[in-house]
Amino acid sequence: MSAPSKPILLTANYVSGYKVDRVLGLVYGITVRSRGIGGNIMAALRTLKGGEISEYTEMATQARQQALDRLSEQAAKIGANAVISVMFDSTEIGNTMDEIIAFGTAVVVTPVTDGQQFVKLS
Repeated sequence: MSAPSKPILLTANYVSGYKVDRVLGLVYGITVRSRGIGGNIMAALRTLKGGEISEYTEMATQARQQALDRLSEQAAKIGANAVISVMFDSTEIGNTMDEIIAFGTAVVVTPVTDGQQFVKLS
């Protein structure tokens, strides 16, 4: 696998077509977000009508992307070209902030050259 500028991020436990040469360990990216008072007021008004609260959807999307970007940066710093088993977790901090973390296992992978792929899931 040629060295990409950013590691491949996968929720799977393997990279199809590649073998894991080295496991480098746990990597994570974290962000803490809070919507400003204006956004909270708009969101509160939208709850009266019901439906999607687009202000919070946008904030959540941006927070998850930032956590993934930071995960990718940390993995690249330690020499990984892929991160497997990527997952998210979030925690509310107080009543106004959310912590979003993306985490996974940093690995070094190379292409399988013998034409066969075996995936052991147990």
